[in-house]
Amino acid sequence: MASRVVTACAAAALGLAAWAALDPARGGVAVLLAAFAVLAAGFARLERGTISARDLTLVATLGGIAAAGRVLFAPIPGVQPVTVIVAAAGVALGPRCGFAVGAVAALASNFFLGQGTHTPWQMLAWGGCGLLGGMLAPALRNRVAFAGFCVALGFAFGAVMDVWLWYGFYPHTEAALLARLAAGLPFNVAHAGGNLALALVAGPELRRVLHRFARRSRTEVVWA
Repeated sequence: MASRVVTACAAAALGLAAWAALDPARGGVAVLLAAFAVLAAGFARLERGTISARDLTLVATLGGIAAAGRVLFAPIPGVQPVTVIVAAAGVALGPRCGFAVGAVAALASNFFLGQGTHTPWQMLAWGGCGLLGGMLAPALRNRVAFAGFCVALGFAFGAVMDVWLWYGFYPHTEAALLARLAAGLPFNVAHAGGNLALALVAGPELRRVLHRFARRSRTEVVWA
C-alpha cells in the first residue's frame, strides 16, 4: 500500500511540475501542490519501513526540540539552529528519521511563527537536510566536516526558499531571480554562519547524545 502511495505522489509531483513549466502564470500554485505531493511521498516512504512507536516518539521529541530552538532564535534574523539539529539527527538516526525530524520541526515551529505557503517548502528543505545528513553520515563524523556540511546546508536551504519565493510571487525573469537571491543573501550568510558556530561548538557532541538516546530508547529487556 505504501509503495503505491509513493508512486502516486511521485507521479502527481511530476505532473504538477510539468504544469508549472507549461503554465508559468499558475506556476506558484502548481509547485506548491508539488511540494505537498513530495512531502506525502516522503512520509509514505517513512511508514513503509520498519519504524517502532519508540522511533516515532523520538522523531516527535527531536522535532519539538528543533522547533523550540528555531522559535528561541527567531529575534536574530537568519540564524536557524534547527538546521544543525536536523543534520545531526540524520547522521545519528539515519536518513528516514532525519527527514521526518526536519519536516516536523518546520511544521511545529510555524504554529508559533506563522503558517503559510512557505511551510511545505520549509518542511521539504529541512527534511532534505536530515535526509542528506543520514545519507552522508560516514563522511560527517569529523567536527570540521560536519561544520562544513552545515554551512553548505545553510546556503542550500536559503536557495530553495529564495527560488520558491521568486517563482511563486515574482516575475519569471532573470533580473527578478537575481534580485530575490541578492535580497536573501544576508539572511543566508547569517544562517550559514550560525550553523558554523553551533556545529563547531557542539556538532559531534550533539550527534553522540542523539545516538546514545536513540540506542537506549530502542533497547528492550527480555525476561527468560
